[in-house]
Amino acid sequence: MNPSTSLPPDPERALDLARQTLKIEAEALLGLIDRLDANFAAAVALIFNCRGRLIVSGIGKSGHIARKIASTMSSTGTPAYFVHPAEACHGDLGMIARDDLLLALSNSGETEELLLIVPLIKRQGARLIAITGNPHSTLARQADAHLDAGVAKEACPLNLAPTASTTAALALGDALAVALLDAHGFGAEDFARSHPGGMLGRRLLTHVRDVMHTEELPIVAPQASMAETVLAMSRGRLGIAAIVDDAGIVQGIFTDGDLRRAFGQQIDLRQVRIADLMHRTPHTISPEKLAVEAVEMMERHRINALLVTDSGGKLLGALNMHDLFKAKVI
Repeated sequence: MNPSTSLPPDPERALDLARQTLKIEAEALLGLIDRLDANFAAAVALIFNCRGRLIVSGIGKSGHIARKIASTMSSTGTPAYFVHPAEACHGDLGMIARDDLLLALSNSGETEELLLIVPLIKRQGARLIAITGNPHSTLARQADAHLDAGVAKEACPLNLAPTASTTAALALGDALAVALLDAHGFGAEDFARSHPGGMLGRRLLTHVRDVMHTEELPIVAPQASMAETVLAMSRGRLGIAAIVDDAGIVQGIFTDGDLRRAFGQQIDLRQVRIADLMHRTPHTISPEKLAVEAVEMMERHRINALLVTDSGGKLLGALNMHDLFKAKVI
């Protein structure tokens, strides 16, 4: 390409090419469905029963896809790592043991670097799964299970740059990961444990007990006056007061919204007992619940705070929406 002769991109042509690219790649993915067969089930079984680790390898664009597949596998319960085939030819082959399993990616199925290491891997007893765009290729024939990622054409207008073919290979890798996730019984908490530093980890690992307030709770008795209740609310800084009996069992809740509404009523606030104004069936949550469940409850009931109780209704703590923001579960 000669930059001096390049023209500014035409917006309409750019949109047309984008739509055409997505259409071609979508059709390539749909075409994989009918080609899934016993080889896919065999590949899943090979990986599931592997006593070592899954090694994923490829070169060029296939190498980038291989890295993504290895990452997805590792984060969903299947230990995997990427080995560059050229580096394997120069010493890294020692990273692969007989109990390991090689997942090799090559659109042509004739990648020289991969074909060079396959016999060496086979010789030491490791098994091979291949994802190629040519079921008659050398790599496909040598595989214990072959997944056909062939596409009718690339999305590239020149039909040269790997586009639809890499998308197809990536999708097959995702399909393998999902099938293995299910076979391992891999759940949301397992996923969170492999992603502890991100938002997902916080959402799945943070419990109500981790964010609730347990000290200086705004607590008053049912016989408390309005003045006593407001003082307790001010000290607690949660926008609520918990009304509990002598045994610590929650009898109700009084919020700052209730306080504002009380001023509009024709009652003597100096004489009223808080039991006459409190909500007698407050929403409560267990400390063992996930913090995201507290968020869901607050949003569903349009409230900003929750009382935390045990199974018998005894007050253990309290939390508000600000606590959940601070814990970064929202």
